[in-house]
Amino acid sequence: MTDTSNAATNLSPTIDLKDLGTVHRLGFGAMRITGPGIWGEPAHRGTAIDVVRRAVELGVDFIDTADSYGPDVSEEILAEALYPYPEGVRIATKVGFTRPGPDRWVALGRPEYLRQQTELSLRKLRVESLDLLQLHRIDSKVDAGEQFATLRDLQQEGKVKALGLSEVTVDQLKEAEKYFTVSTVQNRYNLTDRTSEDVLDYATENGIGFIPWAPISAGELALPGGPVDEAARRLNASASQVALAWLLRRSPVMMPIPGTGSIDHLEDNMGALGISLDDATYAQLESAR
Repeated sequence: MTDTSNAATNLSPTIDLKDLGTVHRLGFGAMRITGPGIWGEPAHRGTAIDVVRRAVELGVDFIDTADSYGPDVSEEILAEALYPYPEGVRIATKVGFTRPGPDRWVALGRPEYLRQQTELSLRKLRVESLDLLQLHRIDSKVDAGEQFATLRDLQQEGKVKALGLSEVTVDQLKEAEKYFTVSTVQNRYNLTDRTSEDVLDYATENGIGFIPWAPISAGELALPGGPVDEAARRLNASASQVALAWLLRRSPVMMPIPGTGSIDHLEDNMGALGISLDDATYAQLESAR
């Protein structure tokens, strides 16, 4: 594991992503601007649009979505809220899942499907080239090389600027690098789930943006008297802000994308940028599981 115990608390707020350029490390996840079960329209579409616009007002310039969020709904709302996109704002999307119903996800990595969904994302987001396209899952029923080659071809055709992966092992990441430059990797990672520690360390060593999904999950650590709760009280912060501040300090390639359908929650999450963890607090959180 990479030793960050003595890391400076003033790590750069930005990261230079391969094939894409510089973005702020604290972004916005657009999964929760859809309906329950990540299915259909949100209860109030106007509120979802307001949340997206407020995120950009607060300085967010990296927004993560997927064709399967809704499906389609998240991408369509982003375009409605932001098009024409403000200069510097990057929209990352993903392909590789089908959605048979609420809370149901089925990997589908056939090359013709990945290509079809990429074309549809271009249309929904109203762009000629996607900023970042990520393979949502490697479909175990399809040769991984075929899936990687399809993404490579889409990039060579100019339909995609940068490419990434989601929920992969280090070995899978290395295999994908034989086909294209991996700009980002998106695995579940938070204070209570560090299963992907080796992937994070590889990303850190190789300058690959690491996007932790479910970033603010703190579980029992945030209960009264727990280390997250204690840190939040000392810092006059929320538990979510502490969890995000820990992630941002954990690695210079860390790119949390907390998602919400509420402006209040959005503003609270963005407040993590003002939280500085001292060495003792960071070490306490690092050792907590």
